[in-house]
Amino acid sequence: MKPDELRSLIDAALEGQISESDFLRLEAELAIAPEARQEYYDRVLLTQLLSAEAAEATERPGTTKPSVPSRRAVRHWRWAFAGMASVSLALLAMVITQQYTAPANTLISSVKEPTNPDVLEEELESSGYAIVAGQVDPVWNNDQILAPGSLVPTGELHLKSGVAQFELFSGVTLVVEGDARFSILSPMEVLVTHGKVRARVPEPAQGFRVLTDAGEVVDLGTEFAVAVTPKGAEVHVLDGEIDWHPRGLPSQRLEKGNATRLNDGIEFPMQADSEQFVGPEELQQRLLTQRDARIQVWRESSRQLSGDAHLLAHYQMASPQNSVRRLDNLAAGSNRSASEGAIVAATPTSDRWGHPAGGLDFSPAGSRVRVQVGGEYQDLTLACWVRINSLDRWYNSLFLTDGHELGEPHWQIMDDGRLFFSVKKNDPPFEDGVRDKHIFYSPPFWRTSLSGQWLMLATVYDSERKLVTHYLNGKVLSEEEIPEEYLVEKIRIGDASLCNWGLPSRNQPRFAIRNLNGALDEFLLFSRPLSAQEIQELYRVGTP
Repeated sequence: MKPDELRSLIDAALEGQISESDFLRLEAELAIAPEARQEYYDRVLLTQLLSAEAAEATERPGTTKPSVPSRRAVRHWRWAFAGMASVSLALLAMVITQQYTAPANTLISSVKEPTNPDVLEEELESSGYAIVAGQVDPVWNNDQILAPGSLVPTGELHLKSGVAQFELFSGVTLVVEGDARFSILSPMEVLVTHGKVRARVPEPAQGFRVLTDAGEVVDLGTEFAVAVTPKGAEVHVLDGEIDWHPRGLPSQRLEKGNATRLNDGIEFPMQADSEQFVGPEELQQRLLTQRDARIQVWRESSRQLSGDAHLLAHYQMASPQNSVRRLDNLAAGSNRSASEGAIVAATPTSDRWGHPAGGLDFSPAGSRVRVQVGGEYQDLTLACWVRINSLDRWYNSLFLTDGHELGEPHWQIMDDGRLFFSVKKNDPPFEDGVRDKHIFYSPPFWRTSLSGQWLMLATVYDSERKLVTHYLNGKVLSEEEIPEEYLVEKIRIGDASLCNWGLPSRNQPRFAIRNLNGALDEFLLFSRPLSAQEIQELYRVGTP
């Protein structure tokens, strides 16, 4: 960046007149150019000295005290200090993260990544002892939903029907059949008050215990099953051996093939019967059968959806052209549909259905899918299935136009987990508090326990109702009225990218890291506002 251009951008930031696109260019330059940071320091110092001199001059004897400043002047300095604060925070984060000067051809993220964990206010945490590995036709009490890959909540769980598999952090695999009531007390301890469970225990988890009202099972390196009824319990040793501690009776060691039933305080020896209990292999076969049936429903729905005259773009990352780095646009009903997608840097990964190359991983620097969407539109609906690894950068792109010209939309996720959507309304210079756009934020939806899970995100821009609605997994996250002064009725897209933003220009190869740290396997763009019911149906049909 030329010195004059750099000084112009810094001054615009300090005066509160910088546009978003110019701010990002300045941010990228400060991240990697020591001379740019020094120039910034110098101009901030100069601004502060001039402000102090002006304040001192008004207090000197014989100096005429200025009149109360106009509201415009007050607003100007509020904007100026806001700009100084924004750039200062960005610069501070960059200085903290960089302990050396990088070569010109080295990419450096402006992500805040302290090298000393002691400087963190608090370490990120989650809560739980296990994750949901898979389910077939589960019905949980009180319509509770436990998504595959999610952390299992503490406290008693009631699986009214169906089968669920859990992976405890100790390595234990637990299969539970409904009707069952149970609690995972720790990675090494489960309480079963009713129902059937089957546990496969690896060597690192020897000593794993299952507690029941009838007694306690202590693993010695085994696979075993327990069935609990109001009258007592059955214990079956399917492999290895266990210690069985029945209440009120002597303890005993049971080996493979042995079983025991304790009813009303009386114990009966039995032969172990693995057929009475669903195991991990049988559950996986059921999951595959269920998945294949749901895929067929989704494919038929996608075929019907392709004829929607308002569907501009529909990209599935498992496109037949994936091998030549192109994605077919499946939208066939619109005469203004988008182009095919060109894959850049993103690598194949598994999709939400478990297919090994059905998705695209956008975590490599520079990853994106390049598209072009012509025309002008009053309304938009954007929806995608995304798997987020982490939100480790300030802006995490979903769908953004190349620049940020009038009428162009930006859709992304902030580092604090808020969905961000905007359509540019005004160009600078801004007067009387007017901004270039209104940003519609959702509440934070992201938590670390969602890492690696497939989520459906959607945002609807409805100009007639003057409303922007954000969705997560088919449910409304937030609704916000579009202010009249920021209503845009001619939305333009043009050249754009999935999961990244902007292109470096000639002699300016540096760029901010904004690519999504995660994967995408489907994206849809409509030129009409979908209803809440339609969003729910998209999620229902598309859920594995």
